[in-house]
Amino acid sequence: MNFLASSVMQTLSTLSTLFVFTLGLGVLFLVVLFVLDRRQQRDAILRNYPVIGHMRYILAGLGEFFRQYFFAMDRDELPFNRAERTWIDNASKNADLTVAFGSTKYIRETGTSIFVNCPYPILEQDIEATPPFIIGPDCPNPYVAKSFFNISGMSFGAISTPAVLALSKGAKAAGCWINTGEGGLSPHHLEGGADIVFQIGTAKYGVRNDDGSLDENRLRDLAAIPQVVMFEIKLSQGAKPGKGGILPGIKVTPEIAAIRGIPAGQDSNSPNRHPEINNNDQLLDFIVRVKTITGKPVGIKAVVGAFGWLDDLIVRVRERGLGPDFFTLDSGDGGTGAAPMALMDNVGLPIHESLPLVRDILEKHGLEARIPIIASGKLTTPAEVAWALCAGATFVNSARGFMFSLGCIQSLKCNKNTCPTGITTHDKRLQMGLDPTSKAVRVASYCRNLRHDVEVIAHSCGVPHPRRLKRFHVRIVCPDGHSRPLDELYPSAA
Repeated sequence: MNFLASSVMQTLSTLSTLFVFTLGLGVLFLVVLFVLDRRQQRDAILRNYPVIGHMRYILAGLGEFFRQYFFAMDRDELPFNRAERTWIDNASKNADLTVAFGSTKYIRETGTSIFVNCPYPILEQDIEATPPFIIGPDCPNPYVAKSFFNISGMSFGAISTPAVLALSKGAKAAGCWINTGEGGLSPHHLEGGADIVFQIGTAKYGVRNDDGSLDENRLRDLAAIPQVVMFEIKLSQGAKPGKGGILPGIKVTPEIAAIRGIPAGQDSNSPNRHPEINNNDQLLDFIVRVKTITGKPVGIKAVVGAFGWLDDLIVRVRERGLGPDFFTLDSGDGGTGAAPMALMDNVGLPIHESLPLVRDILEKHGLEARIPIIASGKLTTPAEVAWALCAGATFVNSARGFMFSLGCIQSLKCNKNTCPTGITTHDKRLQMGLDPTSKAVRVASYCRNLRHDVEVIAHSCGVPHPRRLKRFHVRIVCPDGHSRPLDELYPSAA
């Protein structure tokens, strides 16, 4: 007993000493922090309120997470609210997509789309499969596009190896295409087996010479790959109009650098535009050059601000008898891994304004069938995709919708290489959570379920498939609280 009591007393003495030592270190740390805060001149809060002032920054950092889980309502958040993310998550898991008791969507908000249901909707036996659309019918190798919903450009580099592989495999299973983004073609794009749209960005990554000019031999080699079905010349994107792509050096791994043709570990910044394209005639010349080399459909991607250049471009297409085989129209509120806030928040027209206007320009010149519009920019749910088809799009591309299907939680860390879901990071530890095989199933399920629900909207409007949707099938809530038909707000130019 005496031995036991002695052991207990010795243990308590050791713990007491350890506690005093730890407390002393803690006090010493706080004293040092107090002195440093008082002496520094960078931050007024920390100088006036040393030590406790740090709580402001800790709580501010935690605030974005607490808001998402505890305080934000289902329809409150930006860029995507909980209701939208939950629908995509359920669609990707093939979970129940029905809701009960009533909608939480505030349908009187200005800009809300309300589809006009037909008193005699389409019966099951009258439903038609959405027909494929031939892009570039005059090309030696036209592309028969089967899906009206596809994966938008996300560069290898901006997203990780398992993310690219999952998207490619999912696209193959769903029968849609995947756009490479401006980062070039990786083996992971090819491994999935999907149809691929190769994007030629302003830096010509993947098809560039050392001086940044177009390497025609590399382009010819790419065109020989059967999976590469189209080429897209990127003029601008919605998140950063007038600014080239930005990939922080921490994300430029040796593999990514080799594919892009740039040094590893250095920031990858693309020019603001293609150096050889400074007017519409030069743009058409470049399109012809790429089309001649590849023999496949070639289109352009741009976010629209000014419209005069586009009207002039279509006039010149009519005069020269040649032009783009498609027009990918991005929205001024599009997303990206990294962009200056000044551009992301303030420059470029949103898709809800630009899409009807671009369609009208094409119709005015009789080229709406020859140059299909591929709309992109926050079109992630069935209602948004159906609206775009009503407004004049032939196809819809989505990037962030498919990121959500991979498991994105909107942590807003895409440019930090610390993405907690492994989608936009090259940290191998974080990539472990993203299994390409299981995530590919989610990608395909999201695509299929979205197309199905767009078809449900179309059938409710009285048409046999989504490509038959027109502007009069949707009304838009206006500032006075009343809705008006889209064809009244944007009368067709045809």
